[in-house]
Amino acid sequence: MHKVHRDKSLVGKIVLVTGASSGLGEALAHACFKAGCKVILASRRKKKLERVKKDLISLKTKWPSYEPYILSLDLNDLKDIPAKAEEALHAFGKIDILINNSGVNYKGEIINTSIDIDVKLMVVNYFGHVALIKSILPSMIKAGNGHIVSVSNASSFSSSYAASEHAKQAFFEVLRAELASTNIHVVNLGYLKIKLPSNGLQNADSKYKVIDQTTAEGMNPDEAADCVLNAVNSGQNDVIFASLTPKLAGLLYNFFPSVYFYLTKNKTRRCS
Repeated sequence: MHKVHRDKSLVGKIVLVTGASSGLGEALAHACFKAGCKVILASRRKKKLERVKKDLISLKTKWPSYEPYILSLDLNDLKDIPAKAEEALHAFGKIDILINNSGVNYKGEIINTSIDIDVKLMVVNYFGHVALIKSILPSMIKAGNGHIVSVSNASSFSSSYAASEHAKQAFFEVLRAELASTNIHVVNLGYLKIKLPSNGLQNADSKYKVIDQTTAEGMNPDEAADCVLNAVNSGQNDVIFASLTPKLAGLLYNFFPSVYFYLTKNKTRRCS
């Protein structure tokens, strides 16, 4: 792919990538840096961000490069997010593109999942992103432009994760409607299946520690990162990066819900 690396439109853009210390977030940081962006690397794992920064600085790029800025950010600490957003805004003077990639996952049956897990995932995967967006959005409105991106990974056997992602999806749909008359673009990227294991809370049951087939056969993080930036660059709003099967599942859910729930019920029984 690498279309974004040949396009000048992203050169000099200031991008904040959350969850930039590993996996897709790290790949996104690389893609943005290669595209000539000024990159703000955000994660709670500062030492790993230092490694990512070092890796980026060592890259040979086609466009002028800028030293990445490290932002120590924990989306679980909601009270601290406004101050962290202010720090990010001062790093390069503004933020043109906010990529909400951070998240935590958990696999387990509803009956065996404690409410603490539900709260943890909702705070990190939903409230943390909402708090960050609300802290940065006023500066984009003042500037008269910007991109706010939501990245959702595919996951199975996780009611807690699914609930947090549905909440984020609803928030982004309303956000897009409210910003429709502005030059701020809201981009929702769903069902990204990444080969690497997701950042997740541990379940004592060993059967949930096995990487499922859809994850194992998922998209390479570098390829997925290019897809994300190409979607931003081309002005797309909703993009589903999935094979034919999950796309058909979406159609079944909308037009033949009884068939959809019958099939998912059988799949759940097989996974148990």
